[in-house]
Amino acid sequence: MKYFFIGIAGAGMSAIAQYLAGKGHTVEGSDRVFLKPEGQDSRQKLEAEGIICHAQGESTPALDTDFVVVSTAIEDSVHEYKFAKDNGIKTIHRSDLLAEICDQNRTIAVSGTSGKSTTTAMIYSVLEYCGFSPSLITGAGLATLQEQGKIGNAAVGKSDILVIETDESDGTIVKYHPEIGLVLNIDRDHKEISELIPLFETFCKHTKKTVIVNLDNERSASLSRKHGHDFSAKSECENFSQTMEGIRFECNGTEFKLSQIGRHNMENALAAIKVARIFGISDNKISEALSKYTGIYRRNRILASKNGVTLMDDFAHNPAKISASVSACQDISERVIAWFQPHGFAPSRLMKDELIADLTRLLRPQDIIVFSKIYYAGGTADQSISAKEFADGLSANGKNAIYIEERASLLLYLKTTAKPGDIILLMGARDPSLATFAENIREGMF
Repeated sequence: MKYFFIGIAGAGMSAIAQYLAGKGHTVEGSDRVFLKPEGQDSRQKLEAEGIICHAQGESTPALDTDFVVVSTAIEDSVHEYKFAKDNGIKTIHRSDLLAEICDQNRTIAVSGTSGKSTTTAMIYSVLEYCGFSPSLITGAGLATLQEQGKIGNAAVGKSDILVIETDESDGTIVKYHPEIGLVLNIDRDHKEISELIPLFETFCKHTKKTVIVNLDNERSASLSRKHGHDFSAKSECENFSQTMEGIRFECNGTEFKLSQIGRHNMENALAAIKVARIFGISDNKISEALSKYTGIYRRNRILASKNGVTLMDDFAHNPAKISASVSACQDISERVIAWFQPHGFAPSRLMKDELIADLTRLLRPQDIIVFSKIYYAGGTADQSISAKEFADGLSANGKNAIYIEERASLLLYLKTTAKPGDIILLMGARDPSLATFAENIREGMF
């Protein structure tokens, strides 16, 4: 088959593109990020997988292309999309293509508004370590795959086992029919709770064999089928502790150690444990595998530590994720200096009040939160909200919150503010330049 992906550098699109290329299909694609310096790394890595890449607007799909692949973010006015329609080339939504791939495999689908990428990576890593040779399609790069020079969000194994991350943000989660389906949590993110619940209910109904839900999250617990595979870190895990080096806990008499921080990662690990047990893997072997799990791209990753100051980078971008990341850092630091760049005007408008309320409860008197202007990826959007409203709301509630509009000014602020005992936590999503920005902070601070 011959595929052309519009927006091929996106996390979800690039993963499917790499998977198909690994399966022997002809894959080509374009992306507007290839016009920018920060897009060259992903372009080079896609091309190394045999994928032909173009800057968006500078190419058209060949007339013998079987499918032009689009996502919800691709608007009708995009040059390649319009060309495909005008010339009768079939188009397929990313989610429909992924659904077809899922139907061809024994699929483990991980869902939830937080923790999907990490749990997907943990499950894949455990199965891979234990010799099951699974395939992977996910939204964030695994460190072990990135060390091989890959983007890290896709892999083609030798078995028919496939581990995927599903997306509820655009409602496409209802299209998948996995063998095993996980629901980690349901919190407000992109959509209101009233819109999310029916989507996850349908996902559970579509799961062919085993549904696994997190009983510690009230909304996901309501989906439980009470078949014995559901999980609760609160009741199943004990003796939790964490240091800057990671976490440890006990489950069913077995000790587990991971090099990531945060109680939320204990929940993620427990979900992976439940899946591994279904495949007959012993807890001791799962523990061994998780101890070697090295994490994923931009998830509570320590970038540097010097003179008592530690710099961390994280993908957190909704109230639940931001709270979990800040809380994890609070447990191991005297003070947290957090920076957050919201992405998208609609998501910012949706989460503003909830995030202000959550951080008002969570932030200690000594903690500081800094906001910079909302990341704009292009397209049509109502821009009548500013990240300054987040800072103003928290300041009005007595918290140390400031607004630094241009993030380029953050480095100077950190240099004059950070002191021994601090963790600097950088948070944000979707913006492909965030990793480079974090690296610039590292170079300037350390």
